[in-house]
Amino acid sequence: MTQNSKKSSKTAVGGVITALSIVLMFLTSVIPTLTYALPAAAGFLITLIVIEIDKKWALGVYAAVSLLSVLLIADKEAAVMYIMFFGYYPIVKAIFEKHFHSVLLWVLKFAVFNVGAVAAFFISTYVFLVPFEEMEKYGAIAAWGLLAAGNVIFLLYDFAMTNLIRLYLIKWRKTFRRIFKF
Repeated sequence: MTQNSKKSSKTAVGGVITALSIVLMFLTSVIPTLTYALPAAAGFLITLIVIEIDKKWALGVYAAVSLLSVLLIADKEAAVMYIMFFGYYPIVKAIFEKHFHSVLLWVLKFAVFNVGAVAAFFISTYVFLVPFEEMEKYGAIAAWGLLAAGNVIFLLYDFAMTNLIRLYLIKWRKTFRRIFKF
């Protein structure tokens, strides 16, 4: 395969993943109960770029989806969650799992999640003025409770992502590579 055709394949994969991610982000306006699940699914698509191309291309796709989400997506909370966590987490996960092990790995993963979740909360609440009714009813305890629940869900998300990566490598990778001529 020539250098130009390899670059064309990479560009095609990046474009397809960007388009699919934006479609998922648009669906947050149609199905508002999936405000967090659809950005998580869009973020998972970045994993394909990390595996098949590299982390630099994945960052480019993340940047494109992030910019388009802020500009085009009506559900700003979903866009912020993608930007502040779900979009870049597959890249961070690959780096962390390559360089760290055991307890330190999980400390770093949870630190990234918590920083992203708290930043997303403040940006959604104070920049995009997304109302947080539970805060008015229950006070700060609601935010702490949601963060604790978010940590449990993050743990499940990380395990699910790991298993989806395994499934992709075992079952779907050959088909993916055949379609995009890798």
